Amino acid sequence: MSEALSRRGFLGLGSAVGLAAVVGCGADGEAAAQPKSGGRLRAVYAGGGAKEVLDPHVQSLFVDIARHKALYEKLVELGPDLKPVPRLASKWEHDGTATTWRFSLRDATFHDGAKLVAEDVLFSLARIADPAVPERVAQSSLATLDLKRSRAIGPATVELVLTAPNAEFPALLAGIGTQIVRNGFKDPTRPIGTGAFKYTSFEAGRSLVAARFDDYWDGPARIEELQILSADAEARANAVQGGQAEYANDMTATFARTAEAGRTVKIVAAKASTMQAFVMKVDQAPFDNPDVRLAFKLLADRQRLVDVVLAGRGEVGNDLFGKGYQYYPAELPARERDVDKAKALLTKAGLVGKQVEIFTADASAGFVEAATLFAEQVAEAGVRLKVTTGSPQTYAKDLLTKGAIGNHRSGAMPIPQYVTDRLLTHSPFNVTHWRRPAFDAAFTAARATTDEVQRSAKYGALQKTLRDEGGILAWGLPDYLVAVSAKVQGVQAAPPNTLDQGRFDKVWLT
Repeated sequence: MSEALSRRGFLGLGSAVGLAAVVGCGADGEAAAQPKSGGRLRAVYAGGGAKEVLDPHVQSLFVDIARHKALYEKLVELGPDLKPVPRLASKWEHDGTATTWRFSLRDATFHDGAKLVAEDVLFSLARIADPAVPERVAQSSLATLDLKRSRAIGPATVELVLTAPNAEFPALLAGIGTQIVRNGFKDPTRPIGTGAFKYTSFEAGRSLVAARFDDYWDGPARIEELQILSADAEARANAVQGGQAEYANDMTATFARTAEAGRTVKIVAAKASTMQAFVMKVDQAPFDNPDVRLAFKLLADRQRLVDVVLAGRGEVGNDLFGKGYQYYPAELPARERDVDKAKALLTKAGLVGKQVEIFTADASAGFVEAATLFAEQVAEAGVRLKVTTGSPQTYAKDLLTKGAIGNHRSGAMPIPQYVTDRLLTHSPFNVTHWRRPAFDAAFTAARATTDEVQRSAKYGALQKTLRDEGGILAWGLPDYLVAVSAKVQGVQAAPPNTLDQGRFDKVWLT
């Protein structure tokens, strides 16, 4: 998707052709019957009760994201390898420095019949950036956007100017909360987007009902009606097994094993598309000692953790985020378990025979089980790992300040975004307390590099440093599991937060 163009002195980084979903196969990848039109699809997601919202710029829950995806669209989405791919923007180009960008817009129509124009894009970005509404989630990622210097160049081209060069800017426009709304949009309870479905009704904590939009630019959906419902994990399992829903998001490996024993439900697995890790604070004893960090990485029996905690639904990790994604340094050798070397390092550090506390909670499936199993593995080197549990409701925030080591889970996102959010000195979610000004400067320089090969090499060097010296012990890469009724076709195995995950305009019912 990075075909080079040259027009008016700009370097093209988009493509006029979008990423098409594969719709000729069923959820199990085998040939399916010809696509059919009609019917209603009910999809169930983990709910958020009264916290659920229709405002596309204020979202964080999977159920919100799914609803907004049905009604609205972004300029850019992410492909299966987390590279940006065109959506409402058919292509993009920059000025050679990655500071000024031009996006060409598709011939798309809003649900009220109005055509998409550049002013809609500028209005949407200004709405996201409004400092009076800090809960708009894309504000920080788009903080370098200079809206005063950005402008419309005719109805179908928008020029966006940054305060600093950033070759990753298109991927930022694919982030959470970056949907395009109509110029003058004021009432989120009356959603009008360009998405494949148009609003019918909504009740927070319960359901969204939406109807097929026949004028959708990418071709009308095959189903006539979409319902996106809220339910906890047990209720989602019961609904898809009992025929009260046709699609259930984010299912457990235990459920998947049970469902596969029957014939009414299929499991669609995005292989190794998330990450489970232990995170060590590099500025706190004993993990302020690099020998201790390395020893703990050498003590992890990763395959055992995957087999037990993930029930085999995943791959072993290599102490880095983003395996299979753009910029991942696949050439790095896998970390092998070495108890003898780990014990020698821990003896040198004076830690053998002592106790270390690991902070965990039932905040995500498998956290406590992983911590408990890892304690057994660490004990083989003569160190006692005491498991302490906290509140699952506040664990993500608590982990920033509590515990020298704890559990961490991340969904899919571009690797530069993960670094920005978690591994820079002032990152808001820097749970390992990795704060190195030289690393920050090198990352900023890499992000500004317009040549993709050179940029990849710079990112690779930074990630090698993180793997060798950082505080992330990424032991497993879980599959992302979705359950669908056997009568549903066209569901893609895609990582969360990517174009083809939860893309209901390309599915049909047999």
